[in-house]
Amino acid sequence: MIEKELELEGIKITLQTGKVAKQADGAVLAKAGDTVVLATVVSQKEMLEEVDFVSLMVEYREKFYASGKIPGGFIKREGRPSDREILSARIIDRQIRPLFPNTWSYETQVIINVLSYDQVNQADVLAALAASAALSISDVPFSGPVASVRIGRVDGKYIVNPSSEDVEKGDMDLFIAGLKDSIIMVEGECKEITEKDFLEAIKVAQEAINKLVDFQRTFTDKITSVKREIPVLEEQEALKTVIREKITSEIDKLIAITQKKNRLEYEQILIEKISEDLEEEYPNCKPVVAMEIHELVKTKVREKILKEGIRIDGRKTHEIRPISSEISFLPRAHGSALFTRGETQALVVTTLGSKQDVQILDNIEGEEEKPYMLQYNFPPFCTGEVKMIRGTSRREIGHGNLAERALKYVIPPHEEFPYTIRVVSDILESNGSSSMATVCGGCLSLMDAGVPIKKMVSGIAMGLITNEENFAVLSDILGEEDHYGDMDFKVAGTDEGITAIQMDLKIQGISYDKMEKALLQARDGRIYILNKMRETISEPKKGLSAWAPRIETLQIPIDKIGAVIGPGGKIIREIIANTGVEIDIEDNGTVNIFSHDSKASEEAKNRIKALVEEPEIGKIYKNAIVTRVMDFGAFVEFLPGKEGLVHISELKWERVEKVSDVLNVGDKTDVILFEIDKQGRMNLSIKRLSKPPERYRHYEYSKKDKDSQPHPYRRDDRNKHH
Repeated sequence: MIEKELELEGIKITLQTGKVAKQADGAVLAKAGDTVVLATVVSQKEMLEEVDFVSLMVEYREKFYASGKIPGGFIKREGRPSDREILSARIIDRQIRPLFPNTWSYETQVIINVLSYDQVNQADVLAALAASAALSISDVPFSGPVASVRIGRVDGKYIVNPSSEDVEKGDMDLFIAGLKDSIIMVEGECKEITEKDFLEAIKVAQEAINKLVDFQRTFTDKITSVKREIPVLEEQEALKTVIREKITSEIDKLIAITQKKNRLEYEQILIEKISEDLEEEYPNCKPVVAMEIHELVKTKVREKILKEGIRIDGRKTHEIRPISSEISFLPRAHGSALFTRGETQALVVTTLGSKQDVQILDNIEGEEEKPYMLQYNFPPFCTGEVKMIRGTSRREIGHGNLAERALKYVIPPHEEFPYTIRVVSDILESNGSSSMATVCGGCLSLMDAGVPIKKMVSGIAMGLITNEENFAVLSDILGEEDHYGDMDFKVAGTDEGITAIQMDLKIQGISYDKMEKALLQARDGRIYILNKMRETISEPKKGLSAWAPRIETLQIPIDKIGAVIGPGGKIIREIIANTGVEIDIEDNGTVNIFSHDSKASEEAKNRIKALVEEPEIGKIYKNAIVTRVMDFGAFVEFLPGKEGLVHISELKWERVEKVSDVLNVGDKTDVILFEIDKQGRMNLSIKRLSKPPERYRHYEYSKKDKDSQPHPYRRDDRNKHH
């Protein structure tokens, strides 16, 4: 067994191998505090045929026993990975995939299990460290080690691997991965930070990453692992030479086609034509032909950008594609927007719901309610393809999460806008940066729905093309520019600052001056897009859609919550059943009544107000219900659970012989409360709702009348005129 320790920011980190999972090609147990993760690597020994990508699978799983929990639901075991687990797996994948050889076609799987979680040290950061260490000690060729840290900031102070409390109080939460002296990946959310703040966070992260990279090297130096040879496809070189000779003159024609669909169609024609010409001499050459044409296009596109500053669709490096948008695109949706930028188009829809619609997240940190969510769908037709639809892909979850984070900062607190908010983005066309189109369309959709967002948010995807002598930063990149380029840098934010950011580098490292230029160019593009969006709508609509539900809010005393709920929830269930509304009561006495019917909502509101209302002398109470009839008067329930007496003398100005001549059990009547005596008994009147008749003379009870109609209360003004 080999074990190494490092103290980083006061936390002891341990890497260990040789004790568990010894049949894997590489296995590392990593600890930080009481958080423990196990990362394993296994790579097949047989090469996959006709594969032109790195066959890498990364799985991240959180065991509920890690925090002493049993999974919720009927099936008491971990099921399909949660969105959080998928996002963590994607983050690890994105930082290790570029460090594999391009020709590595051996199926490789990295599995990370969270075995213990102390609620303080984040498992995803530790998992990335363990995955890198496990790859480094395996026989898989890997250009690591790579390391990750989280960066937060509280009161202007940057914090490496902040606690959840620090993240909540701070203004940034960035996940940053890198090699020694170079950053390769960034993802996170912010509260309108400046570009300068972001660059400073990168520098703080790099210092910590360097320590973690050196730590891994001291760990792996003690382990002798023989790396497998990197596959070299020498037999294809002769074929590639022939392809270049045949295709060179056609490449310029190909990259001169500005429309993506037409360009891809022409590229496919070239592939078919050259494959047919070479099939006799080079059987099954089509995959190599396609790959070589792709590489030639990549080279030509990059050269044209660096030498002429002209891109594949004819734009200059800083230019943004034509933008159009419209709101209320769907007549029955609560809010909708169609946002189009070049050949990328997103239909984004906002739906408002009640507290009962919140998403309940069950994970190793405990249950969590999520009242705002954004979901992203990428159907195959948006790129003109035919594919099987087999549930939500990891890419869709990742892009949706980025857009959700971008808008999260401007969403009003649930206390101020007590709706559950669901935003759905359906990508209808895609040629670059559909996640940023989702941010723009999502902002417009929220405003169309009347959600009082703080500020408008837009997003833009930036690219980078470099060589040894020169570099170019590209604004609003196409899909091919993302694929051919050296960086995919997505930045979302308001006029004032950044709210979400994601960066993936395909080269090992980027200088700070290049990153700063990309950030400043992104800010210009972001503000340009915001101004184009303002031409459609510049502030949230004042009212909600006619089809949106309404929420009535009222405040009740905390000590009256039990009276509204009733024993075992009886009273509140009865109100819900009778009115058809949904009711949510907060611990602070805030009551939210959710309904599509304003009359039902008003009825429920009045019933709740009546339950908590204190009797008030001189107030008239409508539709009080007679509960008991006695010889001396009638008891009437004038508020829920509150009764008072209407004495026989208070029924009418005229003499009443029998109470039942006027009132019977179940009757409804209006009454006025005119007295609460020292014992708290409440005296009501019907006759006092009207003026006494002229020449009215109060009947003076005889002793006989007094004996036959006894009054239960002692009163001094019994024989006086009222």
